Amino acid sequence: MKQSFYIYNNGDLKRKDNTLRFTSYEGEKRDIPIERISDIYVMSEMSFNTTFLNYISKYGIPIHFFNYYNFYTGSFYPKESNLAGQLLVSQVQHYTEYDKRLLLARKFIQAAADNIYRNLRYYNGRDKDVSEYMKDIDSLCAGLSDVKSVQEIMGIEGNIRKRYYSAWSIIINQEIEFDKRVMHPPDNMINSLISFVNSLIYTRTLSEIYHTQLNPTISYLHEPGVRRYSFCLDISEVFKPLIGDRLIFSLLNRKQITENSFTKELNYLHLKKEASQLIVSEFENRMKQTIMHRELGRQVSYQYLIRLEVYKLIKHLIGEKEYEGFRIWW
Repeated sequence: MKQSFYIYNNGDLKRKDNTLRFTSYEGEKRDIPIERISDIYVMSEMSFNTTFLNYISKYGIPIHFFNYYNFYTGSFYPKESNLAGQLLVSQVQHYTEYDKRLLLARKFIQAAADNIYRNLRYYNGRDKDVSEYMKDIDSLCAGLSDVKSVQEIMGIEGNIRKRYYSAWSIIINQEIEFDKRVMHPPDNMINSLISFVNSLIYTRTLSEIYHTQLNPTISYLHEPGVRRYSFCLDISEVFKPLIGDRLIFSLLNRKQITENSFTKELNYLHLKKEASQLIVSEFENRMKQTIMHRELGRQVSYQYLIRLEVYKLIKHLIGEKEYEGFRIWW
């Protein structure tokens, strides 16, 4: 089974026969068979050459880069091998024909909002009362059916998340400073934690899209732009409540992550290495977690749910079946 490969120690990465050899600056060596790697996460300084890049491109392995602050900085995206010209034309048409774009944008947020509501419902009554926030979000969701523009959808989505985040101080069993979502840069430990976990979801979504015929830069909810794979942002919205938020709640409520997990002198902007590695480990465990899929009738992992979501989009684009965003049913 393929898995993600994370590199935290500075060093050198190169090909050795049919393996990747990582050599740390301290001389430690580690060999990983190429067939076992799905993607690579570089979390520290790393050196490699074009021979290495050509080699991993042959096996279709993306590389995702993070800086000292655990901020995602970019990806090496191998040459696409699953090309489908007609599907690309259809993907573009669903953006340029506004009604088609509006439909998909609405579907993404309806699914994301429903998953947010499910998270609140899970915690409501477990010595916590978030019923007020559930009612507000339910009311906001009702307005999605009447929107006439993507901007209206984004506005409603922003209000939904504002109410959702207001409930976090009740859900989380720690004294936290979290009034609003701040991203560029995060201004406290919760915002730093959200940004890091969301970037893991974003990059994993990019890796999954790479193995399909869809183009990751053509999106419907988020505006396509330069220097970002905006389609990944669309898909990520659906899965952040299930994968990201539930992971964050678990880490904080079990006291695995606290203020001490961050560098206080940097305004909690920087996750310590041990904390980052713990989050990555828990994230990977969550991605491997399986559920019984109601339509397929078999166990599928959280990670494969993302791939299935992209396949559903393909069916929608070619007119085979209208897209319905993933919703938590348990």
